[in-house]
Amino acid sequence: MSIFSTTCCGCEMEIRVGDRITAKKKHPCGSDRWLVLRTGAEIRMKCEGCGRVALFSPDEVKRMSKKTERDGERKD
Repeated sequence: MSIFSTTCCGCEMEIRVGDRITAKKKHPCGSDRWLVLRTGAEIRMKCEGCGRVALFSPDEVKRMSKKTERDGERKD
């Protein structure tokens, strides 16, 4: 399993493949939930509403995320 840790604004965020991220703003399809498919220099995520796949920088993911859920856990 790939684990990616990023630091932005003094806060550290750990992102893993399989995490579900709830975004602050909705995607144009109306969904605000994303599934992490790949981590690294860019993070590949899939919209759970329409299936669109997009690449984001770790800093973008940090800014856009409101909640992160991992295997039944919830991290705010």
